[in-house]
This record gives sequence, structure tokens and C-alpha cells, in this order.
Amino acid sequence: MAELVLTHQVIALRGRRLEYFTIAWNSLEGIVAVIAGVLAGSACLVGFGAESFIEVISGTALLWRMSVDAQEHRRERIEQLTLRIVGTCFLALAAYVGYEALRNLMEKRAPDHSLMGILLACVSLVVMPLLSRAKRRVAAHLKSAAMKADARQTEFCVYLSAILLGGLLLNAVANLWWADPISALIMVPIITKEGVAGLRGNPCSD
Repeated sequence: MAELVLTHQVIALRGRRLEYFTIAWNSLEGIVAVIAGVLAGSACLVGFGAESFIEVISGTALLWRMSVDAQEHRRERIEQLTLRIVGTCFLALAAYVGYEALRNLMEKRAPDHSLMGILLACVSLVVMPLLSRAKRRVAAHLKSAAMKADARQTEFCVYLSAILLGGLLLNAVANLWWADPISALIMVPIITKEGVAGLRGNPCSD
């Protein structure tokens, strides 16, 4: 029994460390993406960066939730409040990204090429799948629905990274200026789906 308790504590500590890493990574990713997006005039990059900051809120909430895991009523209240805050942020982000992307298309605003953005998307496509896999292992050991949902949300970042990379590469390599706003528009329904799921109180949409 003592060994089981010790193993549980070790795995729980690993889960918290994964969340600390998630918060640190998304903070850095958000800062780099927003700066690169503003410099290049890329709605896709700015939207990706803003989404990273929302993930920071979500990760912080999960750490808070884990700290009161033994108190069921507080845990559920914290989770529902956080889901609604995150959901609202996602919907606001979807509206912003959609507006900027449509405006750029209508005005034919060509964003500059962004090597920084391409490198960031490439690194994210390596880091995020590994992070999601590690979270899933912890969630399975702890039987934690919250950690499992967070792993799915990390996978959500992988999809956005792939969309971002595709838009940036098409713009940089083929000089297809419209690839950036189109990529941003592709992100909109994905981000909206996450926002609606949050407002409904679902940990993460599938």
C-alpha cells in the first residue's frame, strides 16, 4: 500500500511538472508568435500566439484544480469557472482572427515572410505531440479526467501549429500572400468549437 501511495505521489508530481512546462512553453510561444505576427502583419501568427496565452490560463487552472483535488465541491466550482473563462477567451479570439483575416483578404494585405514564425511552428510540431503523450500517460496512471482533457487540448495546439506552418510556408516559398489569412480562417471554426465546449462546461471538445 505504501508503495502504491508513493507511486501515485511521484506520478502526480510528474503531472504538475508537465503543467509547469506547458505554462512556460506556451508563454514563450505566445510572446514569440505575437511579436513575429505583428512584425510580419500576419493574422495567423497573432492568432496562434493569442491562443497560446489562453492555454496558459487553462494550464494554470489545472494546477489550481490539482492543489484542491481532495475537496470535491471546490474542485468542481474551480473547473466550471475556468472552463467558462477559457471558453469566452476562445470565442473572442475566434472573432478577432476572423475579422483580421477577412479584412486582410478584402484589402489584399500581403504579410511579410516570417522565418521566426516558421521555426516556431516547426518546434511546436515536435514539442506538442511529445507533451500530449506524456500527459496521457500521467492521466492513465492517475485516472484523471482533467489531465486527459488537458492532453487533448495540447493535441489541439498541434493542429493549429500545422495550419500555421502551412500558411507561412506557402507565403514564403510560393509567394501566395492569401495563404496566411486563409490559414487564419481555417483556425476560426476550430477555435470556436473549443470556445463553445468551454461555455458548455466540457473539459475539451473531441
